[in-house]
Amino acid sequence: MLEAIDEAYSCLGEPVKKSIYFHMENDFHITKKEIPSRIDDFTNALELIFGPGAKHLEVLIMKSLHEKVNCSYKWEGPNWLAPNLTFKEYVELAKIGCVEDRIGIFEVIVDEEEKQEQRK
Repeated sequence: MLEAIDEAYSCLGEPVKKSIYFHMENDFHITKKEIPSRIDDFTNALELIFGPGAKHLEVLIMKSLHEKVNCSYKWEGPNWLAPNLTFKEYVELAKIGCVEDRIGIFEVIVDEEEKQEQRK
């Protein structure tokens, strides 16, 4: 996880990477080693630092993480409904798939109102 974050930050340049870690620790009290266990705090801090641009960093982290972990996921849901995972959900699924060495299964619960909106 930390390697994936380092790689995503490195895309912004080494000084920016160091600056992000500095702000994480000093402004948000999240050390680099704590990030994997404090995903909610980490994503909130990214959003406060980068605003909407935080989503781009999260995607870079997820791509890097996906390359590093040896697990796969099977989508079991309606074809018309694409999975819309948050960064936190993706990290949790990666943990499940890697720790338990099994295929993660996505389960999506859609209420009736949402089904009607999707059909429009």
